[in-house]
Amino acid sequence: MLNGWPAGGIWLSTQPTDMRKSFDGLSGLVRNHLRDDPLSGRWFVFINRRRTILKILAFEAGGFWVWGKRLEGGLFARAGSSEVRKTALSRTELLALIDGLDMKVVRRRKRWVKDAAR
Repeated sequence: MLNGWPAGGIWLSTQPTDMRKSFDGLSGLVRNHLRDDPLSGRWFVFINRRRTILKILAFEAGGFWVWGKRLEGGLFARAGSSEVRKTALSRTELLALIDGLDMKVVRRRKRWVKDAAR
């Protein structure tokens, strides 16, 4: 987190996570459940069943870091559709999730994308 946002993206696990897990447990979930590489430089976001604890796992040069937030009141928004293992989050969606805003998008405004502008 100290080096800015991840180039590989941010991924939210849609299944509830046991928050007793830390570095090794969360990287195992990334590998086995999300079927991704925990060393990829992507950020992986996990929420517990009660939706009161959120953890982010990331790998930067030198090792893993885990960042967590426990709510003393209220809940984090639901973690997307349970039909998929993970869903991509934008920086804005991650910040909204952390700040307690519902991530449900009623309508996404059109934005310029480099690859689509050809």
